[in-house]
Amino acid sequence: MIGYLDGSFDTWKNAGKEIDVLNSISADKLSEKITENPIVFDVRKSGEYQSEHALIAENTPLDYLNDYIAQFPEKEPFFVHCAGGYRSVIAASILKARGFHNVIDIEGGYDAIKKTNIEKSAYVCPTTLK
Repeated sequence: MIGYLDGSFDTWKNAGKEIDVLNSISADKLSEKITENPIVFDVRKSGEYQSEHALIAENTPLDYLNDYIAQFPEKEPFFVHCAGGYRSVIAASILKARGFHNVIDIEGGYDAIKKTNIEKSAYVCPTTLK
């Protein structure tokens, strides 16, 4: 089982079950790291990404995550996000199960990133995309 460090896994842990922790960061804290050129992956569908995205992020859709596995750094910390936070937690869980323990979830996803000074692409109406 994977989860945040909030004490919600005491019963699971007390039963002798294996747990893991997902590290996370706020979008505001990520924006403070922009000068460090963080490695960011956007796990939203390609249409969502094409419509609008953070310029620092590469698109690696959750549905095809295994196809992108070679792109994830093995040792260097990297960040994942989706639209609001649900899919990125799933992606991080999959990545951790594949041995990537350097993954960090961006809390609130792109919805939170939009409220920061992180550079974003211009919005394109999804209905105009092929």
